[in-house]
Amino acid sequence: MREIVASKITEAVKNLCVNANIDLNKDVLSALNESLKTETSPIGREILRNIIKNAEIARREKLPLCQDTGLACVFVEIGQDVRIIDGTLAEALNEGVSRGYKAGYLRKSVTGDPIARKNTGDNTPAMVHTEIVPGEKIKIQLLAKGGGAENCSAIKMFMPSVSQEEISNFIVQTVETSGPNGCPPLIIGVGIGGSFDQAPLLAKKALLKPIGRRNSNSDTAAWEKELLKRINQTGIGPMGLGGKTTALAVHIEKKPCHISSLPVAVNINCHSHRYKEAII
Repeated sequence: MREIVASKITEAVKNLCVNANIDLNKDVLSALNESLKTETSPIGREILRNIIKNAEIARREKLPLCQDTGLACVFVEIGQDVRIIDGTLAEALNEGVSRGYKAGYLRKSVTGDPIARKNTGDNTPAMVHTEIVPGEKIKIQLLAKGGGAENCSAIKMFMPSVSQEEISNFIVQTVETSGPNGCPPLIIGVGIGGSFDQAPLLAKKALLKPIGRRNSNSDTAAWEKELLKRINQTGIGPMGLGGKTTALAVHIEKKPCHISSLPVAVNINCHSHRYKEAII
C-alpha cells in the first residue's frame, strides 16, 4: 500500500489549473497550424492566425487564453493500492482548484446555487469523476471547460433501431445549431451507449483524447473521420464567419447499453481547448 499525502494532490491540481489556462497543448496548436494550410477563406485564415498568436502571447506572458477560464472538470484514476493521508481526496482536489484559480488570477465562474447564482469566489466545487484502477498511482486529468461551448452540447435518447446515418445527422445538426456560439474551430466529443447519465460523461471524457489519436476500433475511427469531414463541410468556419475549419477533431467513445435504448451525447469544446494531466 502506497501512501500519498493529500497536499501533494492539491499542489498538482493547482499547477494543472494554471497551466491548462495559459499553455495550449501542442496537439491543439499543431491542428490549428495544419488547418491554416488548408483554410481557403481569407477571414478564416486571419482568425486562425490570431488564435495561434493569442496562444503564443498567453504562454509567453503567462496570461489566460480566454477570459472564460472554465469550470474545473477533474477526472481521477486512483490506484487500488493507494491510500490518501492527511486529508480527503475531495478536499485536496477542491483546495487545488481554489489555489490555482487564485494564483493564476483566473476568472471564478462557479455559482453555489444554480438558481440564486451567487458566485462561490474560488471556482469550486470542481466537477469530479473518479475511477478505481489497478496500481499505486493517481492520474489526474483536468479540463477547464468554458460555459459557451458547454451550452452547445446535447443528448438524445435514440431507439435501438436507429441507423448510424441518423446518429451522424444528430451530431452534425448539433454543431450546426451551435453555429458561432461554441467559438469554432471546435473539438467534439461524442458518447454513445451507457445510460442517460453515462453518455454525456463518455462525451466529455472523449475531449481528453489528444487530437490525431483515433479510436482503437477501425470502424469507429473511420466514423470519426467521416463526421469531421461532414462538419467541416457545413461552412460555419472559424468563429462562425465562414470557411472550411469548423472543427479540429471528432472523438467517439462507446459503452454497452440496454437493449431497448441508445443514448447519444455530444459535448462541444472551443478552440481554447484547455486540458492537462498529472500522474502522482
